Amino acid sequence: RSATTMGEAPEPSSQAPLAVLSKVELRVSCKHLLDRDTLNKSDPCVLLLMQSQGQWMEVDRSEVIKSNLNPVFAKIFTVDYYFEEVQKLRFEVYDSHGHAGVGTHDDDFLGGMECTVGQIVAQKRVTKPLFLKYGKFAGKSTITVISEEISGNNGYVELAFRAKKLDDKDLFSKSDPFLEIYRIDDDRSEQLVYRTEVVKNNLSPIWEPFKVSLNSLCSCEEKRKLRCVVWDYDSRGKHDFIGEFFTTFEEMQKAMGENKVQWDCMNPKYKIKKRNYKNSGVVVLLDLKV
Repeated sequence: RSATTMGEAPEPSSQAPLAVLSKVELRVSCKHLLDRDTLNKSDPCVLLLMQSQGQWMEVDRSEVIKSNLNPVFAKIFTVDYYFEEVQKLRFEVYDSHGHAGVGTHDDDFLGGMECTVGQIVAQKRVTKPLFLKYGKFAGKSTITVISEEISGNNGYVELAFRAKKLDDKDLFSKSDPFLEIYRIDDDRSEQLVYRTEVVKNNLSPIWEPFKVSLNSLCSCEEKRKLRCVVWDYDSRGKHDFIGEFFTTFEEMQKAMGENKVQWDCMNPKYKIKKRNYKNSGVVVLLDLKV
């Protein structure tokens, strides 16, 4: 900006708020995290901080993933992307202890990484090592951040799923099912879109309705393939696979109004092994609101 000389009115642009170029969705995963727990693996959680006037401020945090050194977080961080402004981000990974909260003790700090919003948007996928205090590497730990700009025609969709007659994976009780939805990208890689809560001890769970952006769900393409997986939750992080099915947003839209759409939840191994195998349960989309 040109300097204002005496007597001249300052340029109005210096007072005007910066134009938001776009909103960006960030997804985070880590590999080879340090193991801080003696009895089981770390329970990681990611904090997102942004620099504002030289101070780091927490903007948001992910869910805690139990007993997992290679977590893929379901949380989507949404940040405003301002063109021509350096927006510094810092990701901090902590081993959470539930009751005490996160980020209280140094020994629970699993590492941090700094970058700018611009870097992630330009590269679309950034993988960097995690650093402890004083610039020490956190072992072989890395963090990966994937960014997607939300386009203007991006809406949100609300989905409500349930399942019926799922396979029982537990000896002394019923399965504790949760559902994951993955979008299959053009390079055949899978991007986690959403992970439901766990419904304990129930073979016919009804999961809470949830909202996702169309950008996140299917890149705003109705025919893009989606993979949905049902797992039996295990507190030690070794979830049992119950079954999966494939669908598209186009197919899901048949659940609008009074209609419901349902899929056979299939375990490919059982399909080969068992002669009269029909399915490992049924997943029903009860409602879809756009």
